[in-house]
Amino acid sequence: MEAISMHLFLSSIFSVLILSSALDTIPADQPLTYGNTIISSGGKFELGFFSPGTSRKWYLGIWFNKVSVQTVVWVANRDTPLNDKNGMLNLTKQGNLTLQNGSGRVIWSSNSTRHVQNPIAQLLDSGNLVVRDATENYLWQSFDYPCDTALPGMKLGVDLKTGYGYFLRSWKSRNDPSKGEFSWVIDPHGLSQPFVMNGSIERYRSGPWNGRGFSNAPSQLPSPGYNYTYVSDPEKVSFMYQLRDNSIFARVVMQLNGVLQLSIWNNQTLNWDGFVSVPADNCDIYGQCHTYGLCNSGNSPICRCLDKFEPKDPTEWARRNWSDGCVRKTTLNCQKEVKFLKHSGIKLPDTRFSWYSPGVTLNACEEFCLRNCSCMAYANPDITGTNEGCLLWFDELMDIREFGASGQDIYIKLDSSELGNSSGEKLKKLRISLPLAASGLLSALFLILYIRQKKKKDQSQKCFNEGMRSYQLFCTNESKDAELDLPFFDFATILDATDNFSLNNKLGEGGFGPVFKGVLENGQEIAVKRLSRYSAQGTDEFKNEVIFIAKLQHRNLVKLLGCCIQAQEKMLIYEYMPNNSLDWFLFDRDRRSLLDWPKCFHIINGIARGLLYLHQDSRLRIIHRDLKPSNVLLDIDMNPKISDFGMARSFGGNETGAMTTRVVGTYGYMSPEYAAEGKFSVKSDVFSFGVLVLEIVSGKRNRGFLHPEHNHNLLGHVWILFKEGRVLELIDTQLRQSCNLSEIQKSVHVGLLCVQQCPEDRPSMASVVMMLGSDVALPLPKEPGFFNGRSRFTEADSSASKHGETSVNELSITQLDAR
Repeated sequence: MEAISMHLFLSSIFSVLILSSALDTIPADQPLTYGNTIISSGGKFELGFFSPGTSRKWYLGIWFNKVSVQTVVWVANRDTPLNDKNGMLNLTKQGNLTLQNGSGRVIWSSNSTRHVQNPIAQLLDSGNLVVRDATENYLWQSFDYPCDTALPGMKLGVDLKTGYGYFLRSWKSRNDPSKGEFSWVIDPHGLSQPFVMNGSIERYRSGPWNGRGFSNAPSQLPSPGYNYTYVSDPEKVSFMYQLRDNSIFARVVMQLNGVLQLSIWNNQTLNWDGFVSVPADNCDIYGQCHTYGLCNSGNSPICRCLDKFEPKDPTEWARRNWSDGCVRKTTLNCQKEVKFLKHSGIKLPDTRFSWYSPGVTLNACEEFCLRNCSCMAYANPDITGTNEGCLLWFDELMDIREFGASGQDIYIKLDSSELGNSSGEKLKKLRISLPLAASGLLSALFLILYIRQKKKKDQSQKCFNEGMRSYQLFCTNESKDAELDLPFFDFATILDATDNFSLNNKLGEGGFGPVFKGVLENGQEIAVKRLSRYSAQGTDEFKNEVIFIAKLQHRNLVKLLGCCIQAQEKMLIYEYMPNNSLDWFLFDRDRRSLLDWPKCFHIINGIARGLLYLHQDSRLRIIHRDLKPSNVLLDIDMNPKISDFGMARSFGGNETGAMTTRVVGTYGYMSPEYAAEGKFSVKSDVFSFGVLVLEIVSGKRNRGFLHPEHNHNLLGHVWILFKEGRVLELIDTQLRQSCNLSEIQKSVHVGLLCVQQCPEDRPSMASVVMMLGSDVALPLPKEPGFFNGRSRFTEADSSASKHGETSVNELSITQLDAR
């Protein structure tokens, strides 16, 4: 111990001699110790050891040198403090910065992977601590590892190749610089936008970049004293601000109270003056008026519904509980005429579930939205006057407020009956996005079918739309026997069983229409899936589901009892599942408690066996293509049943996959190669299964997951925990009382094997079933696919759209083209 103390003493003396000649640098193997500092060349910043407030812990940090109140802007060891002053910062000959405690143990390191000769650590006048070589090439810089403060010239954002995020994280307290509750991040999903987060909960949203600033924060528009730089490309999303007057001291801080503040040092009052703070009022709080609600802090009450919308729960709305938001007065459907209602001077809604193209005119943007049944609204987010830029929303509109003259325009799709039949307005027919060639072929087909139908008027019993010949295979006696071998229910029986489709019997609604509970005369309970006549995406899927599921029999697949077809009504009759779907339990805080670990593990194994049957043991061999919790139903004994085969594809004996331009499924569960390139195989289902397993263990959705310490999705977060040996941190709190640790660790391991980036690395479902049911040694997984659902389109895509259409609650993609 005496030897170590003597070493530190001699190092201190030697450091003073060396640092006196170069105040802003630390040469290799010439350490910095307590009592010594380095100061940037212009005197702005200082690096050394400090102890915040009343704390007895010590840290290595950077602070403003010429500010009378010590203002720390960066802390190296924020989560691993020194217990005393006996710390030592050293630059190794390989170019790594290391921080040692009094015992000589390294408690923090820059972990640079590049090595150079004669490295130098230097504190720049920007406040950036860098490790460089003699030619000014940086090996490492502190600006890549921000704490709670953003300085001018510091880039914040996301590296889209690695998923690494450069974001701000508040201190835990004034005396503790370790990671606190609040963070400022840029979310790259949809059209990128910054958020202030409280843990994983959105607190404030700045909105997307509008060409001059962040669109939902007009107070942050450029001033004469600042320059803003925003970059968004396939590799990164980043934001940076610069001062035009370098004599000014400025900082942006993620504060302890969850407020992000830009402040300027006042040399007269010797204080930091707050310049911009967000959230600034109640309407800045994320989703204050929820979906389709409009917030105005100058009104009382502050929330009202958008024009042509009404409160979903009028009683609670009157009590100023706006958590249910607003709904349309007239529901949209895909075969009626629609109009777009322009709203001006508003804060654009949340853009995470949107698509953006910078080179599309507003008129073309309207056409895109018009052609896509799932498009809810469109806007041009760019305010620089180019009149180009198309932003489309494919989910409910959330987090809207009134800004007046400083706000932007948005065009919201409405049923034409809501706006009347003004002669000055042109009605727009809502159309499905089809390739032009296919549209012409379809028109000719309808003409031929019309002539045929004129010759067959006596066949009034035909059960599909009279213009659609493909439906007729379900209606002839031959097709019943040869194709389906499936009972047909008459329409009157279904009406009676469902009490005329009473809303009291409605179980839910998906992308193809509502599902009702029914009871037949013999007392058998059924579930009736009623294809909406206005569904944009039900024709092929209905036919697909009937053909496939009628030929599949397995205890972990939902059983199709029959179908009912009359005129334009098309219905599938299933066995009734009294426990609803897996997501009904999994993502609900109260119902989640009903799922203990034995039930969860039973469900995981059942889904695996069901998929194995589809891939290997069934006579058709099926790729499901849309496996997710809402498509896993649970019977009275909580046995899982895979359902919804509308998007499934069959393949031959030696085939394992194919290519398609018709990408279907749900973002968050789609494999990277399928979502990006249209390549699907049995390994696509394996990927979806892996996501589902990790969601069951964690109780969190993959899509929309945002960890405060990084910008990975759930898969990336699990990967980090796995590599660091911290898998048990993933376990949902509801499972910890009943969990079997070895089963959970095995499930997470198998889940990561299933979501590996390359499909060739993923196991088959036969291997998955074996691994889950035995104690065989498992191979180490490789990096998972970090697909985040970003998409771009161009104006040339208008006739052959590749844009998704959403199903209820989840972003399901069905790109329509000729099969």
